[in-house]
Amino acid sequence: MMNTIRPFRIDIPQTQLDDLADRLRKALWPNELPGVADAYGVPNGRIRDLAEYWAQSFDWRALEAKLNAYPQFTTEIEGEDIHFLHIRSEREDATPVILTHGWPGSILEYLDVIAPLTNPESADDPAFHLVIPSLPGFGFSGPTRSTGWSRYRTASAWVELMNRLGYQRFGSIGNDGGSMVAPEMGRLAPDQVIGVHVTQLFSFPSGDPAEMADLSEEDMAGLAHLQWFYENKMSFNTLHSQQPQTIAFALADSPTGLLAWNAQLFGESLDHDFVIGNVAIYWLTGTSGSALRFYYEDAHSEQPTEPTTVPTALAMFKGDFQSIRRFAERDHKNIVSWHAYDANSVHSTGANDAAGHYAAHEAPEVLVADIRQFFARL
Repeated sequence: MMNTIRPFRIDIPQTQLDDLADRLRKALWPNELPGVADAYGVPNGRIRDLAEYWAQSFDWRALEAKLNAYPQFTTEIEGEDIHFLHIRSEREDATPVILTHGWPGSILEYLDVIAPLTNPESADDPAFHLVIPSLPGFGFSGPTRSTGWSRYRTASAWVELMNRLGYQRFGSIGNDGGSMVAPEMGRLAPDQVIGVHVTQLFSFPSGDPAEMADLSEEDMAGLAHLQWFYENKMSFNTLHSQQPQTIAFALADSPTGLLAWNAQLFGESLDHDFVIGNVAIYWLTGTSGSALRFYYEDAHSEQPTEPTTVPTALAMFKGDFQSIRRFAERDHKNIVSWHAYDANSVHSTGANDAAGHYAAHEAPEVLVADIRQFFARL
């Protein structure tokens, strides 16, 4: 049946791992100007270091076993295979939630919050049943076979997935691209989504000068941070939104090329196993190019004009995207929790690091506490 839920186990053929090792050994390296650091993009030194770790120290089989320790499944929704972890709490009062990653992340983002969310030490803390899917076209969901898989179509698929699992009322949690999908679930099914918790609210100035009047010094600093990111780091977004297939040829053929392209948005303070683990998933599942189509589909989708209305929470980190509440409240009319955590919550090496972007991995205790506080009040 089309709505069958099938058990899933990761088992990458050894021939794929051998081919990867061979490609890493035979990598060709680009010329680099002396003394420019990362002004021209990700520098050779960083990618050489990561590639050496990938080839000599990273243990794919260990990560595979770690993932296989969790219940995993696949199901077909609108013609696409959807892979997901499904970890149920032993608590009868547990709240079902779906957690959505983005690019260049994966389900790995959420491994460190599984235990504290499903099995909190204190009976006073809320417990959760967790559904952690791989986005369509990402990771173990495999490449998409059809067009149109934007945040909006994904949100619809996630509602269907939760219903298929027997959950009629549930929360939605997201980071990065997941922070775009999660609010759309609330918009689509406000009678089912009890609350939306995200680490970014991607709301921008509309162009109305009145919107900029009397912004606080903190908000102006946030806008300056966004402007810096736009001027220095947004080329990936433009390319993904316009010509994802063009860069896909290079990413599908070269693990070091994929490593460099994806690592531009993995901060230098992140541990090598996390960075390589995420990149390896894209490589070994053949989704390095199909994942980029999410941006194209989103850029070519009709944008809703009305605000969301379900209870919404933001937990943002100073090194990451800085949401501006005035703009966010224009797009989301029911923001009930807004917390900004300083860079001390996570280790940072500087402006390029985007410390806290992968909060579930970098600061799981902080994020879990925020999630608990939000859903406990609903």
